[in-house]
Amino acid sequence: MLYKPRRKTRYKMAIAGFCLVAMFLGMTGTVIAQSDLYSIARGGRLYDKWFAEIEDGEAPQTAHPNYPEAGEYKGKKAADWRCKECHGWDYLGNQGAYASGKHFTGIKGIAGMAGADPAKIVAVMKDATHALAQSGLTDEDYHDLAMFVSRGQASSESFIDSKSKAVTGDTGVGQGYYETVCAKCHGLDGKLDDQMPPLGKLSNDNPWEVLHKVRFGQPNEEMPALISFGSQVAVDLLAYLQSLPQE
Repeated sequence: MLYKPRRKTRYKMAIAGFCLVAMFLGMTGTVIAQSDLYSIARGGRLYDKWFAEIEDGEAPQTAHPNYPEAGEYKGKKAADWRCKECHGWDYLGNQGAYASGKHFTGIKGIAGMAGADPAKIVAVMKDATHALAQSGLTDEDYHDLAMFVSRGQASSESFIDSKSKAVTGDTGVGQGYYETVCAKCHGLDGKLDDQMPPLGKLSNDNPWEVLHKVRFGQPNEEMPALISFGSQVAVDLLAYLQSLPQE
């Protein structure tokens, strides 16, 4: 009859084995390579607010030289340096939700670059128009941002009504996602964090912004990125968020 260690003995053996493996990996210098999804997700956060996401990043102290002078956010807390401020949360720029209103700049979106060679996108980002030469962005930062532009965009026109802003998702399914992934930080009613408006209000006022953050996370915060779970998960979650209290 084979010897079968008792539970505590098996537990200690497992821990010892884990430590040996960890020591071996440390000695051999094994490094786990990041996947393209990691790069795309981080790129989405850079698109949101790159100077918050990058290591030791600082917000630019001067207005962006090529942001329109008449723009509402010219020189305001570095908002005019955020990619989303010109190109929109829906990535359509002057053809989408930013076609009018206080975020209007007249600048086109990035949708036309979806699927493009990341190297080509990096070259565009490094041109004089974007004025990022002194930004502190590294080659890795540029690559991640380009990966998002090329492979991270998702058209929202089929499930967000451009006029009513209503989302056509399954709120019942979305509730399950919210309560098991999001509620611990945001509360069951979406109002736990008093540093931001209720999630119900945010998702009804600007569903494109909330969708982007659901898919990619919040820059330099612990909010998880759900992009690897597919678009339908994000859509159902967003639909449920719209049902939460707005006040």
